[in-house]
Amino acid sequence: MSTRLFISHSWSYSERYNAMVNLLNNRPYFNFTNYSVPETKAFGPMARYKMEEELRSQIRPVNCVIIIGGMWANHSDWIKFEMDFANSINKPVLGVRPRGAQVMPVAVAQASDLVVNWNSDSIVAGIRQIT
Repeated sequence: MSTRLFISHSWSYSERYNAMVNLLNNRPYFNFTNYSVPETKAFGPMARYKMEEELRSQIRPVNCVIIIGGMWANHSDWIKFEMDFANSINKPVLGVRPRGAQVMPVAVAQASDLVVNWNSDSIVAGIRQIT
């Protein structure tokens, strides 16, 4: 069975997103379907309401939303929108503390059902725990 995931990211900060996808792809005994749109499939500029609906359509079918913590998360309206929408429809949110990070943004910690460290075993165990 494949776990449906939305992995929050910014196309301007794709390194951590790509690292997360690679980490999960290489984790044995864990299959997932990625519902988030990577930078390589970026769509063009659109009105805010259309972008919100696009994000809702990516989040609605998933089993879990992953938010990669990083201080930039405090400055992104879209990450806040994603967390708020996930919480509003009772989708579990897993906060992931980036490797080497000492501080997790308060907004991510508060919106998350669980916060784990950046390693595949912790992330997969966290997903299984909250879904």
